[in-house]
Amino acid sequence: MKRSFWNLPNSLTVARIALIPVVVWMLGDAPTREECLATAVIFVVAMLTDIVDGYLARKWNLVSPLGAYLDPLADKLMVMAALIMLVPLGWVPAWLVLILLGREISITGLRGIASQEGLVLSAGSMGKIKTALQSTALTMLLLHYPTLGIDVHSSGSVLLWIATFFSLASGLEYMMLYLGAVKKREAEEDRIAAQGLGPGAVIEGGSGESS
Repeated sequence: MKRSFWNLPNSLTVARIALIPVVVWMLGDAPTREECLATAVIFVVAMLTDIVDGYLARKWNLVSPLGAYLDPLADKLMVMAALIMLVPLGWVPAWLVLILLGREISITGLRGIASQEGLVLSAGSMGKIKTALQSTALTMLLLHYPTLGIDVHSSGSVLLWIATFFSLASGLEYMMLYLGAVKKREAEEDRIAAQGLGPGAVIEGGSGESS
């Protein structure tokens, strides 16, 4: 029986994507305190639904190739949109955003290559820390105005610097995971090939081990 795409997890994912133009519009021109608060709330809700839709898809066995593709894409698009819109406001330096976006594009490409080669790269500890720090930093930067007596903008800027460090570190971690997976696959292929040589080859080589 063919499953419908419009289940609850996928609907939440599409809703996150639909909210991106709203965030862009609200940050378009010198946002007021109220607009900043609304944008921060939308961003937090989007990040929370990112957790919820993945959990529900696994719990209800609704995981699909399209859903698995759109889920991380929606998260990246929301983060990228927020970062880019903060640049013309002067709230985030352009070069820092360039580093973060470059990392995201590079890792997405690397995971695509790994997928084509039948390799799975799971998120490492550095990547999870980066995501948590980056989401918190962006929420504070989107609030911008002092909140509850706290200079959230300055706090968010510091957190974003820390998140950038973990972003680069997690990028290196992904690269090491990819190279390790490739090496492991090649070793397995060599082992299978060696077993396929037959008894004669083992006898001829003595012990059958590489010298």
